[in-house]
Amino acid sequence: MNDFFTLLKYAFLGLVQGVTEPIPVSSSAHVIIVQKLFGLEIAGLGFEVLVNFASLLAILLIYKNDLIQLIKHAWLYLSGKEEQYKKDFHFILYLILATIPAGLIGYLFNDLISDVFKGMLTIAISLLITGIALWLIRNLRGRKNEAGLKLKDAVIIGLAQAVALIPGISRSGATIVAGMGLGLKQSTALKFSFFLYIPISVGSMILEGSNLIRDPEIGTLALPYSLAFICSLVASYFSMKWFMGIMERGQLKYFSWYCFLLSAFILLFLL
Repeated sequence: MNDFFTLLKYAFLGLVQGVTEPIPVSSSAHVIIVQKLFGLEIAGLGFEVLVNFASLLAILLIYKNDLIQLIKHAWLYLSGKEEQYKKDFHFILYLILATIPAGLIGYLFNDLISDVFKGMLTIAISLLITGIALWLIRNLRGRKNEAGLKLKDAVIIGLAQAVALIPGISRSGATIVAGMGLGLKQSTALKFSFFLYIPISVGSMILEGSNLIRDPEIGTLALPYSLAFICSLVASYFSMKWFMGIMERGQLKYFSWYCFLLSAFILLFLL
């Protein structure tokens, strides 16, 4: 199991997950495609959850100051009802609300989604849909910042995240498209999207962590999984930094083209 080429494959899987998690091209689709190309059969969701958690840690590093400030201000509003902190309190409430659809559907139907929607045809169609969605909002420049977020915005973005449980529908892409479609500024849509990733990733890790620890092959899997985790963490950090610059320059059209090309590649060569 732990021969050099196997370790190299897992390291590459981690890199693929890390690079594609922050950007709107569906990391789950890329991991499935690479597994197919490498002939790797990874049972269960433990590996996927682990490398996703590595991506979360990278995103927390980038947004740590914003997150600390958000929590601090929300607490100050709760304890002192100071109006200037109201928007931060509401931001957290909206994040909680937007987490519910994907959290509930994922908890109830995770195995079903994994079994039914991991086929290459589904991924190709989903990538096509992601590309079309990105193309439609490529030129939008919203005006609403965090203070402008409304209850309905949180609900719609949360439903978009739930749709992204299907491999090929990018989670970041779906939530950013929904946010920008609702008139959010690019920076606000990006921030809400990745803060929304926190509870989903933590919840998945809690649910799957025990299964991963109890895996009878954990001794054999420890090294390749650890290598993939580290690669995912490092790649996610730099990919996120890069994507933040892309969002500022309004260049989402390039990700749309990429989704179209990858969808075509799957239809031509992997079905």
